[in-house]
Amino acid sequence: MSPTSLKHLRHQMSLQRWRAATDACLTLNRGQFHTKSTIYKPVCENPLIIKNSRRKYSVKANQMSLSQINHTLKASEYSLKVNAYNGCVKGFDSNILPSNSPSEDRRSAATCLQSRGMLFGVFDGHAGSACAQAVSERLFYYIALSLLPLRTLMEIEAAVESERPVLPVLQWHKHPNDYQSTDSGKLYFSSLRTYWQERIDLQENEDCDTQGAFRNAFKRLDNDISLEAQVDIGVPLAHFTPLRVALSGCTACVAYVDQDDLYIANLGDSRAVLGVQQGDGKWSAFTITNDHNAQNPNEMKRVLSEHPACEQKTVVKHDRLLGLLIPFRAFGDMKFKWSSELLNRIYEARPELLIGNENAKMLPANYHTPPYLTAEPEITYHKLRPQDKFLILGTDGLWELMHRQTVVQVIGEHLSGIEWKKPVSGMYFTVGQMHRLLRERKRRALSAREDENSATHLIRHALGSDGSGTIEHDRIAKMLCLPQDLARMYRDDITIIVIHFNSSS
Repeated sequence: MSPTSLKHLRHQMSLQRWRAATDACLTLNRGQFHTKSTIYKPVCENPLIIKNSRRKYSVKANQMSLSQINHTLKASEYSLKVNAYNGCVKGFDSNILPSNSPSEDRRSAATCLQSRGMLFGVFDGHAGSACAQAVSERLFYYIALSLLPLRTLMEIEAAVESERPVLPVLQWHKHPNDYQSTDSGKLYFSSLRTYWQERIDLQENEDCDTQGAFRNAFKRLDNDISLEAQVDIGVPLAHFTPLRVALSGCTACVAYVDQDDLYIANLGDSRAVLGVQQGDGKWSAFTITNDHNAQNPNEMKRVLSEHPACEQKTVVKHDRLLGLLIPFRAFGDMKFKWSSELLNRIYEARPELLIGNENAKMLPANYHTPPYLTAEPEITYHKLRPQDKFLILGTDGLWELMHRQTVVQVIGEHLSGIEWKKPVSGMYFTVGQMHRLLRERKRRALSAREDENSATHLIRHALGSDGSGTIEHDRIAKMLCLPQDLARMYRDDITIIVIHFNSSS
């Protein structure tokens, strides 16, 4: 069997396990639950907790109407149609469905006002939302400034120095519900200004390519997160202090579209997948990114090569970095990057960080040769073609529930209307089968009209599909009504951005 076939088989087995779990969720006749956690694996051992949750859960789900389901699914959806001057991008849809409370996922979208290129990103936080929040607000500024020529940077610095209005570099496209932190604005600007001042002082090569600009931006932001936490630990009880940002972490998957040039910078296990329509109208999925975890042999080889032979059995244990962390690349997570001396000093200065916090134990076991984790992204370039119709950016909460080919098929059919406009011949069906098929077509047609936002439509399928393409609203209701202590055991936060391309691209 080929490696591709094996990988597909493993994914099918994963889907079967998830469907079995959701079926158990619908009947709630199990006493044990599976959970995927980035840092650690909590176990629900008290059956009384589950019984109480069952009672609460059952009542809520039975009372949830279709309109309430739609309200929940659409609460954070966002869509934008883009003007023609943005080249290949016709528009985009995005949505976030939390599992954690609050959600640890974040999203960002912005237009670079100098190049007219567009930036899109999904950020999957762990050990809290602080790092994902900071990166979602800051990374695009670092990228935009890394792409600017020195002459423009000098104009920006002159304006700041003379207290004149500063040339804007980004136009943000935000949902009103997207959280915006305000406590650290001055600190963030100071770090960003230091970055462009250093670029000016060093007279960095103006011909630095786009991939180099992305690499510099990612690494510089992570370095600033580290330095800020060491200098200013902030107010102890605040949620987004520099230290909390540094000790939590997040993965990132960022797309930059400039005319027909597509760049993907990936860090961790979120993914970017192209929806490609072949000449015969069929859809296929083209995965642009690689997951940075133990399932990627090249990533395993890279991590092991960066540490001495005596650590080969401890660097990765149970498919986790030092036995703790699933992604091998991430922002923040300074407990995998700082020296043991620095970590000990931080914990001595802030002992409250250790109280009731399983994620902030003093030092990981076998912590000998840090850093073990990197924020250097893997960057991929793709020249957009007429058959490339859309790009999906999704956190791993999506890919755990759906295969990439199914994801592309669902969106492709939703956009083209194939799933409910396609004629059906009755010559191969009994009357009963035809009746059921037409009834399901009607349901899908209503769903297609309901979801103008393709990211929302994808989430509906991820939660409600029975595995054969049929959407069961009862299944969605029961997944949405899981009590907080159980929800994370069945699914992760799901964040999706679907970028639509012009057909003439």
